[in-house]
Parts: sequence; structure tokens; C-alpha cells
Amino acid sequence: MPQYQADHELVKTAGDIASTIFHPVVTARMGADPDAVVEGALRVNGLAGIRVVDASVMPRITSGNTNSPTIIIAEKAAEMINAAAKSHAGV
Repeated sequence: MPQYQADHELVKTAGDIASTIFHPVVTARMGADPDAVVEGALRVNGLAGIRVVDASVMPRITSGNTNSPTIIIAEKAAEMINAAAKSHAGV
């Protein structure tokens, strides 16, 4: 085990080796309230042509792993994007 002479050395080493096991969610929350980043069609509020399609749009963390809900969000987003493209193309 390395010996540290100062707290900042320990802090730096901890930062160098640290990683997270957590599932980041709710960082671009979907909703109708003023604090929400995206609306129901996953479009970023105030920015045309930008969607967020990952776990960050979840309004709160699930009680289980975030992989399955994220796949469902992506599938729904693909449906919405395809439908929008077809309506613009006159299909």
C-alpha cells in the first residue's frame, strides 16, 4: 500500500481509481413542469431537432436495473422519429 505524505495525494489517487456503480438517471428529466428538460416526445425544450433518448429522461429512478427501461425508451423514440419522418415525407 502506498504511503501518502499529504491529504491531496490521497484525494488525487482516490480520484484516479474511483468509478461509479450507479446508474445515472433524471439528469434530463422528462415532464410538463418548468424544470423538465424534455417533453413527452423526448424533444429538448427550446431546441429544435434535438431529442434525448437514454435513462436521463426518466422522471425518477426505477427500483431495478435501468437497462430494460432504457431499451423501451429507445424503442419508443425510434417509433416517434420514424412517424415524424414519414409525416414530413408525405408517406
